[in-house]
Amino acid sequence: MFGKVKKWLGIEGVKVELQIPTEVPSKREAIDGVLHLYSLSDQTVTRLRVKVIERYKRGRGKETLTDEYTIGTIELDQEFHIKAEEPLMVEFSVPFKVTKSDMEELGDRNFLLKGIVSLAKTAYKVSSDYRVEAEVEVEGVALDPFDTRPILIK
Repeated sequence: MFGKVKKWLGIEGVKVELQIPTEVPSKREAIDGVLHLYSLSDQTVTRLRVKVIERYKRGRGKETLTDEYTIGTIELDQEFHIKAEEPLMVEFSVPFKVTKSDMEELGDRNFLLKGIVSLAKTAYKVSSDYRVEAEVEVEGVALDPFDTRPILIK
């Protein structure tokens, strides 16, 4: 009985490790990586999902606002059978698109305004952080394993 509970909770089940580059140019249209999957027992993976998420912060102190946007995602609805203690590697490529604000686009079009836009972004403390999340759905498990890695998009 204890073994069924451990399997249902994902203990000793599938472990996920996301391997991606630490830095990607924003002009690039995809992030390439590898998912390393391994388990202590035989398991069946029913779906893989990889997302690129932008965390957009602005404001200072109590007026700080934070929004998160999914800027790229892929889903593989394909079954993978993982044998006990035999790692499985799945390569992927997530397309993404970084959107610029109207002010940033104005600064890119007019070199005289670029400094003013940069100063305004500093004054309002505007910043974006990016991360890649991988989630794996495993057959018969309530808590799906996942991994998250930060990435620098320039």
